[in-house]
Amino acid sequence: MRIALMDDYQQVARGCADWTRLPAGCELEVFHDHVADQDTLAKRLAGFDIVMALRERTAFPAALLERLPRLKMLPTAGPRNASIDVETCTRLGIVVCHTAGGPDSTSELTWGLILSLLRHIPAEHYALRAGRWQSTVGTAVGGRTLGTIGLGNIGSRVARVAQAFGMRVLAWSQNLTPEKAQAAGAQSVSLEQLLRESDVVTIHTRLSDRTRGLLGAQQFAWMRPSAVLVNTSRGPIVEEAALVDALRARRIAGAGLDVYGVEPLPAQHPLLALDNVVLTPHLGYVTHEVYRGFYTQTLENIVAYIDGEPKRVLNPEVWEWRRRAGP
Repeated sequence: MRIALMDDYQQVARGCADWTRLPAGCELEVFHDHVADQDTLAKRLAGFDIVMALRERTAFPAALLERLPRLKMLPTAGPRNASIDVETCTRLGIVVCHTAGGPDSTSELTWGLILSLLRHIPAEHYALRAGRWQSTVGTAVGGRTLGTIGLGNIGSRVARVAQAFGMRVLAWSQNLTPEKAQAAGAQSVSLEQLLRESDVVTIHTRLSDRTRGLLGAQQFAWMRPSAVLVNTSRGPIVEEAALVDALRARRIAGAGLDVYGVEPLPAQHPLLALDNVVLTPHLGYVTHEVYRGFYTQTLENIVAYIDGEPKRVLNPEVWEWRRRAGP
């Protein structure tokens, strides 16, 4: 049984779980680089029975899955993975398993980006190292308005911190009710009102057909010139070209981004040339605690699958077929 762990950028996968628990005969290989080309991926993964996807770093569309006839199990880190074609996995008899998530880590990074933007922390850090003292004037969060697009596990955590800072909190999502917003200490409003009245707009909704491209040129036109946008959810929720235009023209004051339309972010991407952005490389879930949870639960999932009792299965209907065929 050959097992691959994908996209271990920081080379921590082997130390985050006790892989000696794998049954005899299992061979574990860890890949530290990211490969986007499907031909290269197909060749690399052709000899593996189990491939772990670390969140959405590597996509597994139908065109790739159909070129991996040996693949029997595709465990993913996190509760869901929009980059895996689960329907095709089911058709091909590939068991897809998941792990728990880590909402605290993403909400914490959200506030790191907000404060970095409003207090110009990265700019002042580099200015001080260059010999300059106090080159910017920051903005306080107390008394300001935070608008959260999405008020689920992560959005509600961000809202609670905003309240602790003394901020007014507005919230919007397609299914948000006034009662749910009130329970989280927020006011339910329309998306337009949220964008027009918020000093900080932060995104905490899932990527779906309804939210893809949710914020574009019209929505940035509604925002205040002094407002900032923070996105720690998914890049395609924002029309990236429209955001770049708004930032270049100073139609909004700045953006803090952890997610992008293409990841890793290409070296010549226009966002990298802007001076009113704070950029992080999809670090929302990247903590020691979350990684240990991801890899430990993935190991449990693999062992359970080999033992014939898979757990945390996203497509349970496929297991009867696989059980008859054998692991």
